[in-house]
Amino acid sequence: MKQPFFKHRWGVFTHFLYGCPSGTSNDPVSDNDWNGRTDYLDVEKIASQLHQMGAQYYFITIMQGRKYLLAPNDTFDRIAGTLPGEACSKRDVIADLIKALKPYNIDLCLYYTGDGPYQDVEIGKKFGFIEPREKVTKEFVTRWANVLKEYSLRYGDSIKAWWIDGCYDRWEYNWELLDLYRQAVRAGNPDTVIAFNNGVKPYLENWGDGDYTAGEFNDFIYFPKENEIPGAKTQILAPLGVRNDDKPWGAWACHGVKRDRAYMKDYIQKVNQAGGMVTIDIHIGADGSFDKEQIDILTNL
Repeated sequence: MKQPFFKHRWGVFTHFLYGCPSGTSNDPVSDNDWNGRTDYLDVEKIASQLHQMGAQYYFITIMQGRKYLLAPNDTFDRIAGTLPGEACSKRDVIADLIKALKPYNIDLCLYYTGDGPYQDVEIGKKFGFIEPREKVTKEFVTRWANVLKEYSLRYGDSIKAWWIDGCYDRWEYNWELLDLYRQAVRAGNPDTVIAFNNGVKPYLENWGDGDYTAGEFNDFIYFPKENEIPGAKTQILAPLGVRNDDKPWGAWACHGVKRDRAYMKDYIQKVNQAGGMVTIDIHIGADGSFDKEQIDILTNL
């Protein structure tokens, strides 16, 4: 496990999307203007807040479920039949984030999905995967991996890690199909690391032979054993926020804090002692502002 990325102790994750994860509100600039939303995002503000907190790496979503992507992509437009700026943003937010984070030596990492733009039915059909999302095919995964490959080639070694959501065994994902994503992200950076998410579990697993565990949990309550999964770096990902309805699951991108500063400091220390790292999902506003209470909890952990 010699990848430099794995030396980190903790980092931040945000969902910046056209829509919102269930139960959250991302304070959209407008209901329909994805280009307006991406243009309004202040990447310098993001970088400054991450530096203030002492975060060592930063994950941001490229997309989730819809046709709206965080940067231009010719491959997507060709398959989907969309014009530049119609689905993928005109602004290359990822390239701008790379520039903004570089002075602070904060690693940029990206979130992608294994189910494509399934909610936009006509485009989802062109890729080959729509509701009820029962079984992925090699044709779908190949098309969707080619979109990913374009990003990988563009950004090269500026992207240190990838977290691929929705790679569920219930959709009949297997090692052969997941390897298409692995090849795509390594086309631009052979040293990047990747994790495949097979859903929230009460335990850690290394699905798809990833370089690190996807480690999705609903709270910071799982304490891993030292080097729990041989060959994979232990990584825990959970949301710090609290849902408005007080349900314990799915508080992604929410305001508020479910754990106090002392708890988070102790939790990160214990995961680090077991050889792991902790990724903390927090709220991001339309202009890139983080939740102030969450900033206060996380600063200089």
